[in-house]
Amino acid sequence: MAGTTHTLKLAEGAVDVTVDLQGQEGRPFLLLHGGGGPQTVTPFAGFLAGQRPARVFTPFHPGFGGTVRPEWLTDVPTLAQVYARLLEELDLRDVAVVGNSIGGWIAAELAALGSERISSVTLVNAVGVRVQGHPIADTFSLTPPELARLSFHDLSKFRFDPNALSEEQRAVMGTNRAALQVYSGPHGMADPTLTDRLAGIGHPTLVAWGVSDKVVDSAYGRAYAQAIPGAEFRLLEGTGHMPQSETPEQLLPVIWDFANSHTADRTRN
Repeated sequence: MAGTTHTLKLAEGAVDVTVDLQGQEGRPFLLLHGGGGPQTVTPFAGFLAGQRPARVFTPFHPGFGGTVRPEWLTDVPTLAQVYARLLEELDLRDVAVVGNSIGGWIAAELAALGSERISSVTLVNAVGVRVQGHPIADTFSLTPPELARLSFHDLSKFRFDPNALSEEQRAVMGTNRAALQVYSGPHGMADPTLTDRLAGIGHPTLVAWGVSDKVVDSAYGRAYAQAIPGAEFRLLEGTGHMPQSETPEQLLPVIWDFANSHTADRTRN
């Protein structure tokens, strides 16, 4: 099913969602990428599927990776409804949802919908809430090298050379950025009403945070966890905004152990 495109129908209209699949058997994971695009999670999806009995479904948010975003799809809550519909289309149950950055925001909105197909949620350096005194960095005003300096603990491993990009890669980066600006909304990667919805989440939730993140700091992460009933908070040392890229060996057991400590009743209808 790798690279399969699914046409999903919502009340607002139809949307095509392309989904990569890593792994052929085992626990289903829905892995939601951040603003950098699908390539920020695809290697981790392969790593997870290679190291554990897992099927890792990685959708491209419509508008990312050269895909099309319909005009009516303009916000994260609606995108979460798209992924709730995707779980139905794929007939997945006992799903561990994992999201990074804006993917974490989408995961939180998906959890707030209350789908019984989901057994746990892990938010990795997520955005989406407002925390007094701990603003989200204005990433749209930064150059890629400037953003990298905020994102990584060890920048030497993630040097970015814009001149090395092909024209096609530049075009995809541009459309990714345009889609991200639409989804991020008018409040700078946050929704003032999200905190109220977080209070209604009933799924077991882990908020995992790279301690060196300068896009959204760890105090922001703790506030995120405190807004979700019963959520756990876990600091990840020696890593930044994208632990799945910088320290995948550290992140994998955190995600796996949490998901498997909260397995849904497989006999439930």
